[in-house]
Amino acid sequence: MLRFLIPAALLLIAASSPEERGKAWINDVRVLAADNMAGRLTGSPGYDRAAAYVVGRFKALGLKPAGSQGFLQPVAFEQQQVLSERSEAALLNGGEAAPLIVGKDMIIGAGTAPRPAKIEAPLLFIGYGLHMPEAGHDDLAGVDLKGKIAVFTTGGPASVSAAIKSHARGERAKYLAERGALGGIEIRTPKAIEIPWARQMTIARQPGMYLADPALRQVQGEWFAATFDPTQGERLFAGSGHSFAEIAALADASKPVPGFPLGQSMRATIATKIQPLMSANIVAKLPGRDRKLAAEHVVISGHLDGLGMDPALPGDTIYNGAIDNATGVASLIDIATSYSGRYGAKRVRPKRSILFVVVTAEEKGLLGSHYFANRPTVPKASIVADINYDMPYALWPLTSMLALGEGESTLGADARAVAASMGLAMAVDPLPDRNTFIRSDQYSFIRQGIPSLFPKFGLAPGSPDLETDRRWRAERYHGPGDDIDQPIRVEDSIRFDDYVSALALRVANAPARPAWLPDSFFRRFATSP
Repeated sequence: MLRFLIPAALLLIAASSPEERGKAWINDVRVLAADNMAGRLTGSPGYDRAAAYVVGRFKALGLKPAGSQGFLQPVAFEQQQVLSERSEAALLNGGEAAPLIVGKDMIIGAGTAPRPAKIEAPLLFIGYGLHMPEAGHDDLAGVDLKGKIAVFTTGGPASVSAAIKSHARGERAKYLAERGALGGIEIRTPKAIEIPWARQMTIARQPGMYLADPALRQVQGEWFAATFDPTQGERLFAGSGHSFAEIAALADASKPVPGFPLGQSMRATIATKIQPLMSANIVAKLPGRDRKLAAEHVVISGHLDGLGMDPALPGDTIYNGAIDNATGVASLIDIATSYSGRYGAKRVRPKRSILFVVVTAEEKGLLGSHYFANRPTVPKASIVADINYDMPYALWPLTSMLALGEGESTLGADARAVAASMGLAMAVDPLPDRNTFIRSDQYSFIRQGIPSLFPKFGLAPGSPDLETDRRWRAERYHGPGDDIDQPIRVEDSIRFDDYVSALALRVANAPARPAWLPDSFFRRFATSP
């Protein structure tokens, strides 16, 4: 009905029936989320099988290899597993030691950097733990963190944008380490919990990772990182003169949260297993046609890795990762197929080149995209934009588009123009403190000064689909329930692909490359091409 509104670029790639494309798309999702892919854990044979499938699909479409080794860009990691059953921890208050059960009362994280074998340090509560002096808020100002473990809660002041708060959370470990802290403990308010603590305990049995090259790590040296069970939160605050209930109420209301010593220390002995690991990003290129602009690149990205398997789970032991993120990778294949003319449409040749970048180790801390954005297989200055796919969320009708990062660069105007042409409203983020802005791979490009967008199915505040979102995250997200047996809306997914296709072509064909807006916080990362 709205076909007459669709831009010409989109008409070129949507000539075939949505049913035909939908069948191909859901088949790719089914293959990538199949049990024989074993959850696509970074560095595993299952991941390698999935990567070989994606490379085969890209080859068949005539895309050009653009990795450092053909279509691949190998990345070296160190895998670290915290052995909770062999680790010990306790809260020290005066002469008394109150034991903590590692893996139950407190989960010691396995990513970011090597864990210390032993640690004993005072606990200092630092409110939200957000260093945002440019926004008029700094929980670290005047705080002596040297030799201490910082404790912080979720949320942030309502007066600061979600994007800046998210960035500060993403950089928090670096800021704390630079000020001499030995580690950090996060305690989420019960209201902020997405995944029930029991499932978080299960997921924590998996190994974490960090990049083998220390120069690419956020923290140099050893770092203690943990999350604390909110139901045990009062134990942390017992000697402080404050209660966790008091702090949680302030945080949930986005009010100022004070910082203060917690009046006790933590002692921990941490058993770990570390081993080297290799996994690869996939990089495929659709060459541009313009003699000058073809040397520039628009990236469409998405992560292939998942959470693997957990033999200790009862029943289903495979984290198939259908929505997270087989759907996103299948959409990259669908867009590439549309551009190729394989659906009966005219072959698309944009002015700028388009890179399809399928990354590894997103689930381990955006590591694959961090590596690519820092050491791309094309000149870094040639990358003009990134549009990232990560579980776009085809669980409700596509009536509006959420484009995270819309207000930061001129890409926002492109996003709004394409949405209007397709009869889609632009939505605002209904859950800004979820940190979505920094939780997927576009953030790696943003930190390198590259304007980026993260499109998602829109959700209106108060919409009943918010309950669908909440239940999916509580019951299926990062669990075996994220398999192909879900009510995934295929037709809406293809329409979402059409949106991203048209957006990427609009950027690729524009006379000028995208630019940060003058008032964008993230403009500081930009460098001249």
